[in-house]
Amino acid sequence: MFFPISDDDRHLLKPAWVTIALVVANALVFWIQQGDPDFTLGWSVVPAEITGGVDLRDPVRVISGGEVIELPQAPGPWPIYLTLLSSMFMHGGWGHIGGNMLYLWIFGDNVEHRFGPLRFLVFYVLSGLAASAVQIGMNPDGLIPNLGASGAISGVMGAYMVMFPRNRVNAIFLVRMVSVPAVVVLGAWIVMQLVSGAGTIGGPQHAGGVAYGAHIGGFVAGVVAGVVARLGMKKEPPTVFRDIYERQPRVRKYW
Repeated sequence: MFFPISDDDRHLLKPAWVTIALVVANALVFWIQQGDPDFTLGWSVVPAEITGGVDLRDPVRVISGGEVIELPQAPGPWPIYLTLLSSMFMHGGWGHIGGNMLYLWIFGDNVEHRFGPLRFLVFYVLSGLAASAVQIGMNPDGLIPNLGASGAISGVMGAYMVMFPRNRVNAIFLVRMVSVPAVVVLGAWIVMQLVSGAGTIGGPQHAGGVAYGAHIGGFVAGVVAGVVARLGMKKEPPTVFRDIYERQPRVRKYW
């Protein structure tokens, strides 16, 4: 398994402001979560709330593994469907947010520069919604809260793999540092998600864990957006990359 820690950004000439803003927004929401546990419960996505159109406010008892488990609930926004957006900025712990923000920081700037700020923001949100749709579709009656930017960031990774397949990514592989093409790192990542996700099918539906369906759904959305971008952008749009290509045509080999 590759663990990315950076990519080749030596040709980027200006900050990716939307990516930076998204990192800050996730950090602020996580800070709010630390002081208000009910905020996390109420504003996360609960599949049964979305499919039923109701806000579950009282604890729910379910049977899992022959045992009765009480799942806490809390009031959420109105309409409850707003949790599909709020959950994209919430996380379950320091490791969760740390890993997600690292991946967003590594891969977000390139995709933002290629799409442009506004289109990148729309793409990011749509990827997160697609991720939630797949996760909810896998377990429409689920009562476990789903939260995290993983689905939207998976979309960023999918688009990155399509648009910058040859860009070098520095990653830890086993116990050593390697520098390999993005298509290798991200291709290996999605294969692992597919294998792990298949292993959860038929498993307990009231146990927490990694939302592999959201990862896969977001990644597929990103790949589709990346393919559309490559086919639709016959000429390089007015982005930082066009400035680079005009001055250094050979730089294209990196992308």
